[in-house]
Amino acid sequence: MDFDLAPPNGVGPLRIGMTRQSANAALDSLRDLSAISDSDRPGQHVFRPSGLMISIQCARDMLEAIEFGRPSGQTDRVIFRGLDMFALPARELVQRMGQYTSVEADADDPASFVAPDLLLGFWRPFAADDEPDEEQGYYFSSVLLARPGYYDTPTQAAERLQQTSPEAKAGEAHPARGEVGSSG
Repeated sequence: MDFDLAPPNGVGPLRIGMTRQSANAALDSLRDLSAISDSDRPGQHVFRPSGLMISIQCARDMLEAIEFGRPSGQTDRVIFRGLDMFALPARELVQRMGQYTSVEADADDPASFVAPDLLLGFWRPFAADDEPDEEQGYYFSSVLLARPGYYDTPTQAAERLQQTSPEAKAGEAHPARGEVGSSG
C-alpha cells in the first residue's frame, strides 16, 4: 500500500487537526486485519505486515503529528511527490527534497533533517552516508508529518500565537490604526 504524504493536511484517512477519537479510528483503519501485530497499541501506533509502523501524536484532543517507521519489506511505501521516503538513501532523499523545498539539518541532531515549510521531519539514529550496509544510518528510520508550529521554538510559538490572535488580526484589518490625528 502506498501512503502519499500531503503536508500539511495529513496522509490517507489521518488528517492533521482531527479529533483524537477520529484519529484513533483512522489509525485503526490502517491495520491489516489479516495480520494484526502484537505490538499494535490502539490510539498510539500500528505495525503493518511489511514492518511499517504508523504512529499518531495527539495533544489538546487533536491530531498534531503522524510518524512512519521504516518498513522491512517493500509492500508498503511512504511517498512524497514520487519519492519513496524509505527506499532512497538519506543523502539522496535530502538532495531530491531540496528541489521542492528547503531542507535543513536538525540543529540538535545533524543526522536528521527538517523540511520546515512542509512540516516534515526525517530521522535516523546516526549518519552513515557512505555505508549502504549500515541501513540504520544510510536510510532514514522515520518520517514525521506535523501540524503548523510543531517545530517552533518557544519564541517562534509566541510569535505565531501573536500573529493568530484576534487583536493581531484586527490590527491587520486596520493597518492605519494608531495614525489618526498624526500630521504628515
